Amino acid sequence: MIIETEKGSFEVDLYDSDAARELVKNLPQEISMSRWGDEFYGSLNNKVECGGDSLRDVFEIGEVAIWPDGNAFCIFFGPTPASRGEEPRMISPGAGVGKIKGDAVLFRDFGTSLKNVKLRP
Repeated sequence: MIIETEKGSFEVDLYDSDAARELVKNLPQEISMSRWGDEFYGSLNNKVECGGDSLRDVFEIGEVAIWPDGNAFCIFFGPTPASRGEEPRMISPGAGVGKIKGDAVLFRDFGTSLKNVKLRP
């Protein structure tokens, strides 16, 4: 999968999971994203079901996930206000769908919002 922002494009290695397959079925999409600590999140245009995936609240830097409570796509690049240390943590459990190839910490320089983010297969 590819994430295209005004700041650059990022390739994502998708996991073999129900949520990742469901996300791909709903691509391409264009969303706006807001920042919450070192996480960007944005509501998806279509509902993405997580199926039988195990949900969790702690992620790795560079992971991308679906937050079912808000039907949001999330990009983790450091701690969030919910973190208990340096780990990225969602406010409530979500499903990991993949990991960005390369340095996701670059997102720290992207300000407080991202407009016209394109998610494509």
